[in-house]
Amino acid sequence: MTMEALSDQPGWLAGMAVAPAAYLIGCVSTGYYLTRARTGNDIRVMGTGSSGARNVGRALGSMGFAVTLAGDLVKGGAAVWLAQAVTGREWTGLVALLAVTAGHVWPAQLGFHGGKGVATSLAALLMYDCWLTGVYLLLFGAGFSLTRRSVASSVVAYGLLPVASYFSKQDPAHVWGMAALAALIFVAHRQNIFRGLRRSLVMSGL
Repeated sequence: MTMEALSDQPGWLAGMAVAPAAYLIGCVSTGYYLTRARTGNDIRVMGTGSSGARNVGRALGSMGFAVTLAGDLVKGGAAVWLAQAVTGREWTGLVALLAVTAGHVWPAQLGFHGGKGVATSLAALLMYDCWLTGVYLLLFGAGFSLTRRSVASSVVAYGLLPVASYFSKQDPAHVWGMAALAALIFVAHRQNIFRGLRRSLVMSGL
């Protein structure tokens, strides 16, 4: 189907075409394939078990970190840009944002075991809503300055995006889309969250 033909389709059909395409883009796991090519090993059984840039950096060094981060950022931004450019509809960017993040976290060809989704979703969010990306960065910066914990700060910042969307008087689809994105990130980081809660309970003596 050509770009012109897709842009002329009803909105629901455009969304149905965007979602699987963005998901497949998200499935391109830079960290996994880079580590396979360099070492022959599966990065998902090394370190934290994630195919994200931080874990790849532990295995391959700073160059591995940089290449993986660049790949994850590019695919997130590209998915949203392509969705909006091809369909001519701004809202398909939200569909692409969620789908490309899901593809990164649960890549079908890798047994639905991928990365944590932060870099990919953040680049996608930047292409979709740069103002809300700025809000995320402010929230993350505030959290990190208080806790010095990047993962916890990132998860909390994502969790507050639906609130920021609501109070910026966005339409309901935008608010629910941010809630869905926060849920994706929470699920991807569930082990970190539960581990942190257990640690807090132990430290508090409960």
